[in-house]
Amino acid sequence: MVLQVSGAINPAVARYVMRGLEQARAEQASAVVIELDTPGGLDGSMRKIVQAILDSPVPVIVYVAPPGARAASAGAFIAMSAHLVAMAPSTNMGAAHPVRIGGGTDEAPKKEGEKPSTMEEKLTNDAVAYIRSIAEDRGRSLEWVEAVVRQSRSSSAEEAKQQGVIDFIAKDLDDLLHQANGHPVKTIFGTSTLAVEGRARRVIKMSAMESGLQQLAHPNLAYVLLLLGIYGLIYELATPGAVFPGVLGAILLVLALVGLETLEVNWGGIALIGLSLLFFIADIKLPGYGALTIGGLIAFVLGSLFLFPATRIPHLRLAWGTIGAATTLTAAFFLGVVGAAIRALKRKVTSGVEGLIGAEGVAKTDLKPQGLVHVKGEEWQARSAHPVHKGNRVKVIRLEGLTVHVELVKEDP
Repeated sequence: MVLQVSGAINPAVARYVMRGLEQARAEQASAVVIELDTPGGLDGSMRKIVQAILDSPVPVIVYVAPPGARAASAGAFIAMSAHLVAMAPSTNMGAAHPVRIGGGTDEAPKKEGEKPSTMEEKLTNDAVAYIRSIAEDRGRSLEWVEAVVRQSRSSSAEEAKQQGVIDFIAKDLDDLLHQANGHPVKTIFGTSTLAVEGRARRVIKMSAMESGLQQLAHPNLAYVLLLLGIYGLIYELATPGAVFPGVLGAILLVLALVGLETLEVNWGGIALIGLSLLFFIADIKLPGYGALTIGGLIAFVLGSLFLFPATRIPHLRLAWGTIGAATTLTAAFFLGVVGAAIRALKRKVTSGVEGLIGAEGVAKTDLKPQGLVHVKGEEWQARSAHPVHKGNRVKVIRLEGLTVHVELVKEDP
């Protein structure tokens, strides 16, 4: 069976690999080949994959392919856990230095003599111990795997072969299976000999749900869905009865939350974004001469920066262009669209019967106390508490049935 892993290592990929290994166990496959091309990913997802491979009774071959692919960071750990490891020409593997949640990392250059922080040292030592235990069990170079973590070392296929890190350099899957055939492997059930050449192959694809989760796990997409969902819900609250914006906003918000959970989001960032939205709304309803809007913009930018804490991992980084565009659009949305909707709701009614209250007109006859007035292009029966002469301007103060009550505004000389 062949599994194809491309892109960041996240919960969706972990679910896919674990399902594939379980299916291979159930169908008693002769081997599982994981074609791997990844820049790295989340530690939790990587450990789930490693544990599944270590516990697999079916031999697992990790094949870093196609040419130009890489098994970096979490990918190096996954490769080391396999029973056999192969690389295509022009591929590389390594650079597995841990990145601390919150953005800190030892990758940043340090001044001469400067020591890493206690937290950085703990993370590094933990990662070194983990990958050494895996490599020791698989009989791989302990010196190389430690350098991969401590020094972010990365090796080409040829160098990795010379260092005793991989078993084969294979130009394609046929070449890989040819070289692996007859090779002894040690699984949890003991040592056996691979018999894979000439066997039928089946590629296990990601399910629709796994593929959807992987797409949602992109930071920029999850971020945009989150904002669009919030826009829709707030617009619905500002203009009750629109319905569609609220329904669409709710759907997008749920999809965003699924993606954010997959990315192990920092909920402090969500809280700051929520606070910024409250500031924008408050500045519309209770004008603060721009102070609340400025505070909202600051909170929004900070929340966006803190949303995905692993800022040193490129594939988990929220692009600055996305943050800038989102900040501008959010401010425009609240100060423009939502602001206009709220102002429209506050505006006095200018049509229908309610629109008569406060409207001005002209007395068509003397009001002593009843008569006729002309208001908004129509003649009305009118009553006034004080005498009003024909031609004087009047203002409607209330309405009783089909009779308007008016008061004198200006007497005609």
